[in-house]
Amino acid sequence: MRPVGDNDIESELSYAYLHAVASKAKMSCSFGNRHDDNNGVDAKLSAIGPFDGGGYLNDISMNIQLKATKSTPTFVGDYISYLIQGIKRYDELRLTNLFTPRFLVVLFLDEVSDNWLQITADQLIIKKCAYWVSLRGAPDSTNGTGQTIYIPKENLLTPSALHTIASTLSRKEKIDYRLP
Repeated sequence: MRPVGDNDIESELSYAYLHAVASKAKMSCSFGNRHDDNNGVDAKLSAIGPFDGGGYLNDISMNIQLKATKSTPTFVGDYISYLIQGIKRYDELRLTNLFTPRFLVVLFLDEVSDNWLQITADQLIIKKCAYWVSLRGAPDSTNGTGQTIYIPKENLLTPSALHTIASTLSRKEKIDYRLP
């Protein structure tokens, strides 16, 4: 058995963060299998409405690509820049012809791994936070190795944010990528 490295722990904490937030939002969260992962889907969220401010759909789903990093976020105005490694993943996230919308969720962790998780008798704390972004309709990449994207700072992944996304999807509205 190979030893577990920081990248493995980062990845698992991103799943734990998503699952905790989705649970609090009263959404189901299931994790993808190998075939899903090959298609850029790490998790699937589902919710049953009606949704506050929502439309006529009472059953929505969304696919999630998870990333985690201990790199300090770089702020560009009201956005966080993030480099997606691999153009294949970027291209999968920017597709516009999908029935189930895809979102990227990036968990930013402290640079010091000992600070990632704190447990006491009263609390379980994951340090730092995750942000979400839709890359639907994002422009073509100009290189073959990676693509810098911009995540609005307001897109903190919270139960309230998931409710807003669900309401938007229940109205059959698209959530497109927007550049700074």
